[in-house]
Amino acid sequence: MSGDDRELLRHHGDVDAARGLADFAVNVRLDRPPRWLRARLAEALDDLGSYPSAEADETARRAVADRHGRHPDDVMVLAGAAEGFALLPALRPALAALIHPSFTEPDLALRTAGVPVERVVLDAADGYRLRAEQVPEAADLVVLGNPTNPTSVLHPAEEIRKLLRPGRIVVVDEAFIDAVPGERESVAHLADPGLLVLRSLTKMWGLPGLRAGYALGSPQVLAELGRARPHWPVNSLVLTAVRACCEPRAIAESEGAAAEFTENRTGLLDGLAGVPGVEVVGAAEAPFLLLRVPDGQRVREALRERGIAVRRGDTFPGLDTDHLRVAVRDPEQNSLLVKAFQDVVERG
Repeated sequence: MSGDDRELLRHHGDVDAARGLADFAVNVRLDRPPRWLRARLAEALDDLGSYPSAEADETARRAVADRHGRHPDDVMVLAGAAEGFALLPALRPALAALIHPSFTEPDLALRTAGVPVERVVLDAADGYRLRAEQVPEAADLVVLGNPTNPTSVLHPAEEIRKLLRPGRIVVVDEAFIDAVPGERESVAHLADPGLLVLRSLTKMWGLPGLRAGYALGSPQVLAELGRARPHWPVNSLVLTAVRACCEPRAIAESEGAAAEFTENRTGLLDGLAGVPGVEVVGAAEAPFLLLRVPDGQRVREALRERGIAVRRGDTFPGLDTDHLRVAVRDPEQNSLLVKAFQDVVERG
């Protein structure tokens, strides 16, 4: 991947998935929000006759703050974590260092805004591990995912903290951290003036159509980040969802889901280990796996013909067409995926 690759950066798993296919391309746990969350959203429909209030925004921010041991002033509710990435150019960095392979929206947003970007491509032979010393000292903005999409690698919080220094903002995309038991290695609780954490409700709660998330950072950084936002940047349903998903009931459900992901991922790893030619890349800690398969484009197309959608990997800087990302599903669905790989890879 080189030159002007912005069209590739715009590619996401929902493009690979299509109605009628078994979807292993999109990393969303549920095909719809849980019943209790749908009920809360339905109750909020009557609020749509009024503009979202400052009081509703404060209530949502307080719920997030209580969840992470922060102050409400450290919280900005977002129209999905993707809005947080789109706002990054407002921080006016002189040089942004993007840790890759990783989610491509920050790269796209910064480059489109004319921000100089240096890609720090992690080494597959090193398990795509973050090494703080690889990041150029001149970078005043550093962006990484934890756990990282698509490598499924969970970086140590200690290594992330090494990136912090005066005059630099470190942005950590924690969209999938709630799928890690105990949210291990999260830095969301850390109130450092140079740290900005982005969270998403999409993956855990089946809300890709709502666009709900939040940012955690110092009030000064959040003010700079949101200086060009319009009035009422998020709607009343988003504020309701954020509040609901930060309550103890929701946190307990997400912890149970994280344990289930771990168990199902182990089963999928065991199944794929028996398919010659399919290599799992990296030590997976997220609800998806990065695979390397010879003749990957042919394999992906053959899987699609058999009704299986997987995420192409070559749109991520540092990866190529032999890389595929697959979501972790329940044991029955995982068995379907393993069987499809056996048919396609072993039999050609």
